[in-house]
Amino acid sequence: MSAIIVVGAQWGDEGKGKVTDLIGQDVDYVVKFNGGNNAGHTVVVDGKKYALHLLPAGIINPKATPVIGNGVVIDLDVLFQEIDQMDAEGIDTSRLRISSNAHIIPSYNKIMDNLSERSLGDRLIGTTGRGIGPTYADKMNRIGIRIQDLFDESILRQKVKSALEQKNFTMEKEFGLEPVDVDQVADSLLQYADRIKPMVFDCSLEVNKALDEGKNVLFEAGQATMLDIDHGTYPFVTSSSPTAGGACTGSGVGPTRIDRVVGIAKAYVTRVGEGPFPTELLDQTGEDLRQAGGEFGVTTGRPRRCGWYDAVVARYASRVNGLTDIVLTKLDVLTGYKQIPVCVAYDVDGKRVDEMPADQTSFHHAKPIYEELPGWDEDITGCRRFEELPVNAQAYVRRLEELSGCRISVVGVGAGREASIERTTLL
Repeated sequence: MSAIIVVGAQWGDEGKGKVTDLIGQDVDYVVKFNGGNNAGHTVVVDGKKYALHLLPAGIINPKATPVIGNGVVIDLDVLFQEIDQMDAEGIDTSRLRISSNAHIIPSYNKIMDNLSERSLGDRLIGTTGRGIGPTYADKMNRIGIRIQDLFDESILRQKVKSALEQKNFTMEKEFGLEPVDVDQVADSLLQYADRIKPMVFDCSLEVNKALDEGKNVLFEAGQATMLDIDHGTYPFVTSSSPTAGGACTGSGVGPTRIDRVVGIAKAYVTRVGEGPFPTELLDQTGEDLRQAGGEFGVTTGRPRRCGWYDAVVARYASRVNGLTDIVLTKLDVLTGYKQIPVCVAYDVDGKRVDEMPADQTSFHHAKPIYEELPGWDEDITGCRRFEELPVNAQAYVRRLEELSGCRISVVGVGAGREASIERTTLL
């Protein structure tokens, strides 16, 4: 039996989908435990690219049971569009299981999301506008709608009515919009009740039973450490907990059952949306990294901000998540650089800081202190053993390992599942 959590160790888009799919070949369950369709995972199998948003990356593996846990918020329209797309591509989605406690993103929360962002003006956060934040807020305010509510029409209509009493007031009085009709929202949700019912289950019970039976379970995060609502660059964060602790609360599995926590980190760093980013490159080098790495959002298509590897962030992610392993992805993107800077510490108002600043103001003012490492020109996409990498590429990986405070167990040298160098077995 093995329970493995896979989390992003930076600001997201590190390649969690590829790694989840890679490890997922040998697991029985893949559990997505947070987020919604505000982020995507790209999985490449035999040259074919699959863009996943709500579905766990494990859906590609015909042997695993893919699970959407209670910590996820679900847009039913998007969910079934994605299921239909996967079915059309020959992927069996009948194995999908969905927690009855997962919350639903109703249409009015997409409106509220965009209105909230608009009202912030210059202080905007850069949300995707997909209703994620307002739905998590409803969850905490105890006016949310859960998957199980689809099977009790009376309760569903009561909950929609209660939520809209507040939201319609805001839409009408503050923004001059027409009120949202309760029955229209309820009817749009109820149309999915019969179709989704066979997928709904008790996530905590079944996943714990699977572990009791000696099965392998992989917990898959959306977003990443630096976007965590508690531990990220608040307020420029997501609305859930994509760190390792979120795997437990988002699935109903206790922390004593977890065996390994794998952090995914790019060989450089990217970020989407607003917020501080110490190593960001606002020059041609940043654009070159963006183009070479295909750094555009899977879900939104937004260009990602690019920068050099930040070891301070990596050490922080290692500490917050209790990382046992790091998977370093996209090492191949750095081929061709004569020198590769790595951020080893920050300069904050003239003082060297080696760990993540405790307050947001200091992090906002942090300037990277770089160590230059020699680059390489050789094509590494065909390498499958660490010793096949150029000497300078090997030295780069080893130095990142030293700086990050965690062993680098796998190195990614291309987009495909097979383009990986395994230094330590993850399962």
